[in-house]
Amino acid sequence: MTEITIPYVIVGSEKPLPISRLNIEPDDIGVKGAELAIKDNNTTGRFMKQAFKLEVIRAKDAGDALAQLEPFIAAGAGIILVDTNAEQLLQVADGLKDKDALLFNLRAIDTRLRNEDCRANVLHVPPSRAMLADGLAQFLVWKRWPKWFLVHGSNPDDQSFADAVRRAAKKFGAKIVEERIYEDTGGARRTDTGHAQVQKQMPVFTQNAADHDVLVVADESQVFGPYMAYRTWTPRPVVGTSGLVPSSWHPAHEQWGATQMQNRFQRLAKRHMQPMDHHGWLGVRAIGEAATRTNSGDFKTMRDYLLGDKFAIAAFKGQKVSFRPWNRQLRQPVLLANLEVPVTWSPQPGFLHKNAEVDSLGIDEPESRCRLN
Repeated sequence: MTEITIPYVIVGSEKPLPISRLNIEPDDIGVKGAELAIKDNNTTGRFMKQAFKLEVIRAKDAGDALAQLEPFIAAGAGIILVDTNAEQLLQVADGLKDKDALLFNLRAIDTRLRNEDCRANVLHVPPSRAMLADGLAQFLVWKRWPKWFLVHGSNPDDQSFADAVRRAAKKFGAKIVEERIYEDTGGARRTDTGHAQVQKQMPVFTQNAADHDVLVVADESQVFGPYMAYRTWTPRPVVGTSGLVPSSWHPAHEQWGATQMQNRFQRLAKRHMQPMDHHGWLGVRAIGEAATRTNSGDFKTMRDYLLGDKFAIAAFKGQKVSFRPWNRQLRQPVLLANLEVPVTWSPQPGFLHKNAEVDSLGIDEPESRCRLN
């Protein structure tokens, strides 16, 4: 029996409480998806004489993560799932660049990680901000809502999503008719504002905007975005990081066999499956697929298969997904949903690509600044 250990490292950083209690992350987010995939891998593994095991590592920073990962890499368990932000991910990747290690990025959506700051030893499971914004833009253009009023926050991640929205507008022929910035002044966001004050504040903030079809919110920090719907001066749909939101997964997604996936996850975790859980599941399943197809638990053999053109995996998203060779991004459809239900999937009808329609989302090879070697 070949034993294949998969390290899952969480490099922690404090996150502010979101406005809505519904958006508070469970302590086991991502991990439960990985645990479900371990069960799936072992179902197949019994016939291949392979046994998979997940090892969860919690590290306070990148240096601590590198120290804890050292014995796993020495033992040949160098294909590693990583849950952290962009800066910590780059530090871990650079610290392992001369080791037999390949990292699965499960959380960081920064487009630069797939572009000028790409690393040859990092595979990206979640869609980048560019892919998310492109998926949203395609739907808005398909709906013939080309005039956008962009409101973005003042924090770096908010600015990055706003950049992705601007790029998507230019790419697909939409027009940002006006931009406004909502300054994050701190404070207890869930208690200081109060619904009465918000009800007065948001209409005034959005008053006298240029004529627009939709209000696009770029507020990854969740400072003001959830307050926008139904409170704007002009009655318009709210999209972006609030309202109609682009993402990789949704707890109510049931197409293409996803119902059985959702049910199995709920039995295991006693909660609904979030995007991070699906990322964890995909990472472990990708490793399982590599082990099965190569009939090997050897690091280099599995790595070469994951990076090769034969790799593809079913993801309950209507098509098999695979990694783009030019930047290690998992090519995949983007789901657009409100809080309760999915609304649509991108790429939208009519948005074509010479190789694969899904490559119309995000950084395409001709425009890529990623140099993997």
